[in-house]
Amino acid sequence: MILPIYAYGQPVLKQVAKDIAPDYPGLSELIANMWDTMYNASGVGLAAPQVGLSVRLFVIDTIQIMDEGKEAEGLKRVFINAQKVSESGNPWAYEEGCLSIPEVRGDVDRPPTLHLRWLDEHFQPQEAVFTGINARVIQHEYDHIDGVLFVEHLKPVKKRLVRRKLEDVRKGKAKADYKLKFIGK
Repeated sequence: MILPIYAYGQPVLKQVAKDIAPDYPGLSELIANMWDTMYNASGVGLAAPQVGLSVRLFVIDTIQIMDEGKEAEGLKRVFINAQKVSESGNPWAYEEGCLSIPEVRGDVDRPPTLHLRWLDEHFQPQEAVFTGINARVIQHEYDHIDGVLFVEHLKPVKKRLVRRKLEDVRKGKAKADYKLKFIGK
């Protein structure tokens, strides 16, 4: 089932999400719905706060954005209760966007290497080091479960340039090819 995506300004997007247990109600259905929602919105990642749930869960699929012949370098995974172990390397800029903030994009500097611990959808412990675009997508979604939005990482000049667009999203004046849930609506 395709869920509405919570738009910029929704309080759930600014909360630090809580860990979940294996008996979290409807977890398998939630994960399936998050995949459906992400693909419907042409996203590469989606975090539970973006569908209104303040829990430490996100999904990513970078396979779809890899160059032809390099699909094997992409990832399609579920991350539950993720915890950063470390980030390293010289930060590199890359233009990011967010399904919760349509029509806003900007360069974000992030370290190229991420060491992460998490539980998979079967609650099996996992640990890995990610690099490049895979690390970046995970870092972006991880920020969501920590209540951080990519626009907070923008340089001051860019923040000023997008301020009006952010206010329009907050007021429900944004358009997207998928269903958005605005404050009070």
